Amino acid sequence: MLVATTYDGLPISPTPPYGATIVVSCYVGSERRYLLLHRAHEGPDYDGDWAWTPPAGSRFPGEPIGTCAVRELEEETGLFGELRTIRDSDPDWALFTLEFDTKPEVRLDGEHDRYEWVTLADARVRCKPEVIVSGLDLAARDQ
Repeated sequence: MLVATTYDGLPISPTPPYGATIVVSCYVGSERRYLLLHRAHEGPDYDGDWAWTPPAGSRFPGEPIGTCAVRELEEETGLFGELRTIRDSDPDWALFTLEFDTKPEVRLDGEHDRYEWVTLADARVRCKPEVIVSGLDLAARDQ
């Protein structure tokens, strides 16, 4: 059986959920902001599909989905905290939220070249394809 791999050659679980997205938010003044990461492998000017996303990543074979979410969040951002599962998310891809009262310090990995804390309206414009926006909207409704 051929095992699917990530862009950097690591194995992906052959059974769902295949990975997790973590919608991270905080308050800047009285306004909620959402963390978006820009993927580095298409270059700094790339603005197409999957350019801007919340922290996310694939699940290793046999890895519990909660462990995957914590691992991906820490690898991509240096952040950690108590993740909350969004129950109505896609069974093929898990969705979690993490909320902070104030803007935490983010430490990027080599997969990303920058990050921004943006409003939900701005995140909805930047994130492509629509499946990312759907997850953001679902997470925002649950907060």
